[in-house]
Amino acid sequence: MIDDYFQEIEKIINDFDIIIQSFELETDSRTFSLGIIRGDIYFNNNSHLHLREFINLKLDFCRGKYCYQYMDNQNNLIFRYDNAQHHQKLNLPNFPHHKHDRDENKIVSSHAPNLDEILEEIKQIIKAEISSI
Repeated sequence: MIDDYFQEIEKIINDFDIIIQSFELETDSRTFSLGIIRGDIYFNNNSHLHLREFINLKLDFCRGKYCYQYMDNQNNLIFRYDNAQHHQKLNLPNFPHHKHDRDENKIVSSHAPNLDEILEEIKQIIKAEISSI
């Protein structure tokens, strides 16, 4: 079951091959339904996405901790989605889910995005960069 999830993640990445230069994934199947996936996705504009998910497929899909950190070609933050509980004082509506924008001090409420949503957002950023040239 968890291996099927890991294969689905790889399929999602391959579906965005038009913007992706390469990727590296490390998977760890703890049990039939528990696992960890980590990786880096490198894009045609030399930016990259670091991802990390702790997955529990018991009963229903549950993503424990997650982080999707997108960096430009100079390793500057473009955005990061995560569910670390370090911003409790901000009273975000969807706490602990939140997004950090380019400015590390700008933290906004977010839903828990899936990898395909993240890649679509990156695709739009890359498309905007290309059209501004």
